Amino acid sequence: MRARNNGAPITYFEITTAAAFLAFARTPGDVVLLETGLGGRLDATNVVRRPAVTAITPISLDHQAFLGDTITQIAGEKAGILKPEVPAVVGPQPEEAEVVIEARAVELSAPISRWQREWRCIADGAGMHFTGEHWRLDLPPPSLPGAYQIANSGTEIACLEQLEDFPLPPEAIADGLRRIEWPARLQRLTRGPLVELMAQGWELWLDGGHNPGAGAVLAEFAAGWHDRPLYLVVGMLNTKDSVGFLGPLAPHAQALAAVTIPGEQNPLPAEAIANAALSVRLVASTAASVDAAVGNFSSRPSPGRILICGSLHLAGKVLVENG
Repeated sequence: MRARNNGAPITYFEITTAAAFLAFARTPGDVVLLETGLGGRLDATNVVRRPAVTAITPISLDHQAFLGDTITQIAGEKAGILKPEVPAVVGPQPEEAEVVIEARAVELSAPISRWQREWRCIADGAGMHFTGEHWRLDLPPPSLPGAYQIANSGTEIACLEQLEDFPLPPEAIADGLRRIEWPARLQRLTRGPLVELMAQGWELWLDGGHNPGAGAVLAEFAAGWHDRPLYLVVGMLNTKDSVGFLGPLAPHAQALAAVTIPGEQNPLPAEAIANAALSVRLVASTAASVDAAVGNFSSRPSPGRILICGSLHLAGKVLVENG
């Protein structure tokens, strides 16, 4: 890849995307699922001229330095993955994002399948029900916690519905939903050095969410935790909106310990995170490390729940260090 690039500037994401395309060409799969790295319009994955289907999941403020300062601007970049006459599946969106996506789809004559219009996916008893343009499916819930995973799963099923040349029986979809594993997405840590720091009755959770949309989703989940107090251990990058992320979580947490992500090139200092927490009326302090923060919180007399969050970079380090 470097030889073909002939010394021109190239990012880590671009060169690994090119290597991935080579690997897929050498070992073809039934379906190649490409997730954009940043944005869409100018993303390295967006060189595929005619994908089988495109999908846009919920848009919120993120990567503003590259994509724009408003939902409308960011939606314009995300809508750049839409292709002429290629079906587009759209998950739940803010109204201003949906307007931009729909306009782009019309411009490209791309058939559009939108949440709560052409398709729906709702919790139904102990499972969930999907209604699409052609399918009516009663399915088990996804194995990931969080009500928002119902809509995420619906987006995926709506994409499958568009793949006429890749039929899957409902039993295969149901089996897939039962087997989903996604590290650092509301993942409960049940063993390892960090867990061993805590007394009996404490729980430790990990999530890589880092923008205001993720903060709102985490807050929705935390609102259902009534059995014990919640404490946050937060590390973030300096490109993220710390106040926007912490604002929704503040009413549900007792206190926050801020950490500077170790070994990170662009960390948000712990002091800045603590100040952001204080600005949304959340009791906050700094800690030298995640270990120290977990140890300090779990020394309290009554059992509680600790959620480590704020960055996928932090989550990755936690998973490595915790074994």
